[in-house]
Amino acid sequence: MIKSNLKIFFLIILISTSAFCQLDNLKWEKAELSYEKPDNFRHRDYSFVFDDTGDFLKKTIAYTYWFFISDVDGDNCPFRPSCSAFLVQSIEKTNIAQGMLAFFDRFTRDMNLYKGHNQYPRFKSSHYYDPPQNYTLNQGTIKYLPSAQIVEE
Repeated sequence: MIKSNLKIFFLIILISTSAFCQLDNLKWEKAELSYEKPDNFRHRDYSFVFDDTGDFLKKTIAYTYWFFISDVDGDNCPFRPSCSAFLVQSIEKTNIAQGMLAFFDRFTRDMNLYKGHNQYPRFKSSHYYDPPQNYTLNQGTIKYLPSAQIVEE
């Protein structure tokens, strides 16, 4: 009985090795795999086409932030809109001084020193929803959302 089982075992090994062997016309090749994470945030428009002085200052501040902070740090902002988009939108909605103050407030909350992120509503992508209209002095534009709410992107 043992000889019979041993013969069957060697027969299975022989068939499996001959069935899946490498043939000369079907050589195995190295697989071309890429393990890089796509970085879509780096495709930015750094053009300096502007209409007025305020637009020039806004773009200069935003481009400086992109070049020295965002491109070096990567896409690690836990909020949406991202910090650079928040900067541009807050300057557009208010003025340069209020927009910069709102950005610095947001930037200090973006760093890992502040751990109170559970007070913000979330997107399904697990980013926190924190729009710049919540930081204006106009009460009509502020939309309070409870922290447990899931926001649609």
